[in-house]
Amino acid sequence: MLQTINLSKTYGDTIALQDLSLTINKGDIYCLLGANGAGKTTTINLFLNFINPTSGKAIVNNLDVTDNPLETKKYLAYIPEQVMLYGNLSGMENLSYFAKLGGQEKYSDSDLRNFLDRVGLQPDAADRRISTYSKGMRQKVGVAIAIAKQANALLLDEPTSGLDPKASNEFSELLKQLQSDGAAILMATHDLFRAKKTGTRIGIMREGTLVQELAADEVSHADVERIYLEHMH
Repeated sequence: MLQTINLSKTYGDTIALQDLSLTINKGDIYCLLGANGAGKTTTINLFLNFINPTSGKAIVNNLDVTDNPLETKKYLAYIPEQVMLYGNLSGMENLSYFAKLGGQEKYSDSDLRNFLDRVGLQPDAADRRISTYSKGMRQKVGVAIAIAKQANALLLDEPTSGLDPKASNEFSELLKQLQSDGAAILMATHDLFRAKKTGTRIGIMREGTLVQELAADEVSHADVERIYLEHMH
């Protein structure tokens, strides 16, 4: 579903990403770990066609992103660290607007409320303005938008940063629901614990290079931390 082939991005003499090759299939939650500047956000931005690669390919659903920028976006949902919603609109109104923007105009109010219920948003919050929401509630609306859009792949950039442990755990459970639905998920994160608990595979990046991949079910939390710190030294 998501694939990179020798994907690279440079800015002058600065290497942001170097020869990245990975494949994320349906039902995968691939967690990218690395320090700031390691190339995690660059990878996501290349999938979204926010920037153009220097060489190599980013592929979504067998389509080259550079050649098919609009078509590939139909399959993607993007949840950044700060989900950008309209603060003066309610959760329902935001969900309706972004669903229609994603080409889904068939939903009734009941359908939209069911999406918000599914992601665990309190029923009394659906009609309140987004400006009154906590960050965790905004992230839930972001996931509801992804569900409504029927996105086959999710790109997440530090989605649990700043969430309290309860909200972070709830977000992880939402990702597992989407995983069980067959979504391919790429998540850039600093959270080693969450990567091990939620991910199916873990990639460690340093200075634009993928230096190691791990199967999450084959390593312990302590192993992930030890291997990560070894690469960071």
